[in-house]
Amino acid sequence: MTHANLDDLKLDKDGYLKDFDAWSESIACTLADIEGVSKECPLSRDRMDILKYMRKYYKEFEAFPIVRAVCKNVGQSKDCQYQAFPDPITAWKIAGLPKPTPEVLAKIKH
Repeated sequence: MTHANLDDLKLDKDGYLKDFDAWSESIACTLADIEGVSKECPLSRDRMDILKYMRKYYKEFEAFPIVRAVCKNVGQSKDCQYQAFPDPITAWKIAGLPKPTPEVLAKIKH
């Protein structure tokens, strides 16, 4: 998997993907590079599984899944998300989810 062309990315001023449905693994690679998470793609299978589960959960519930639910549903250790993405907001961005509201941001950071 290669990185997406930066010129093709449509991000808001805070670096969130504007179109949820435009996300792809190559866009995830580019966003991970922008966020300083990974210079190489593909992202590990474990990381990509986390991102895909976050997207699936968000699409169904329009909410950020609790970390233990993510890890359990992708078959990884209970602190997998913290190991793969120490900052949940970074994972949110790389997963191509819309910019969270201030209330959601407060919940994610705690």
